[in-house]
Formats: sequence, C-alpha cells, structure tokens
Amino acid sequence: MAQFEHPTESHSSSDTQTQAGDALLAKILTVSDGVVEGVREDRSGEALFAALTSDGYKIVERKVVSDGVGPVAAALEELVQDFSGLVVTTGGTGFTARDLTPEGTLQVVERSAPGLAEAMRLVNPLGRLSRAVAGTVGNAIIINTPGSTAGCVECYGAVADVLPHALRLLHGERLH
Repeated sequence: MAQFEHPTESHSSSDTQTQAGDALLAKILTVSDGVVEGVREDRSGEALFAALTSDGYKIVERKVVSDGVGPVAAALEELVQDFSGLVVTTGGTGFTARDLTPEGTLQVVERSAPGLAEAMRLVNPLGRLSRAVAGTVGNAIIINTPGSTAGCVECYGAVADVLPHALRLLHGERLH
C-alpha cells in the first residue's frame, strides 16, 4: 500500500473542532488497481484532500490499495485503529466485478450509518448506481465515495454538513 503525506493546516471554526478543541482529523483511502499499478493518477484522492482540507479537516494519512474485499478490509482496519475521525474511501462502489469496497467496508464497520449513504446517493441521478456504505468503528466514521473526481467530492459534499456533528457525538460530546 502506498502512503502519501501532505502538510495541512487546522482551522479553528467550531464546526471543525472536537470536544477537546482539536481539529477534526481525516484519512483518505483510494481503492484502485490502476493507481496501485502506476497506470492511473490518484485524482479522486487529490480531490478529496482538497475538499476535506477546505472544510477544515487535517488529513493525517492517505493510502492507496488494490480493489478487493481483503485489501480494502485490511487497509480500513489499519486506518481506524486508535483513530478518532473521518475515513473517506474513493473507488470501488460500482457494478464491475472488482468493485468490492462496500463488501470490504462491511467487514470492518461495527454500526451501519445508512442515512449517510442514502444522502450521498441522492445527490446525483447516477447515485442510484452506487453501492456505497457508511458506518462507525470505535470513534471513526467511514464513508465510501465513488472513484470519479467529481463524484467523490459531490458525495462527500452531500454529508459534509452533518459529519462534524456526528463526530462530536461519536466522541462523547452531549449536544442534546
């Protein structure tokens, strides 16, 4: 698995703060045989990096993994270990035989968050073809987004407004 690091700045708006006052953290997992093999650029990972940092997230890790249930599950297990934040996958949510990101994700999530996946599907008519899932593992939220540059940003954008609130709740902040 390839790993990328990008410097980021944390923002101090209340929407991007945890209960302890730290910036919200995010990790990005690109699922693509082509990117792993070096025949395709990770444009969707870059697009998510830009969108998340624009929203005040500090990206603490990026990984690239081959398509398949096992590689996706193993990468996600590693990414969520002792992590409190958001994990966004890009790629592998469609109908081809190698599109197995949802199956790998379901092996890792402890609790499903179907409202997030449903909201992402509603953002575009092609969303009806998405098999993406979302859920929680410990103090982390995982959301699957498509591998297209526009699609991954559009799907993340469909739930971006509720994710900071969801993370604060997941981290134990009483908001009600």
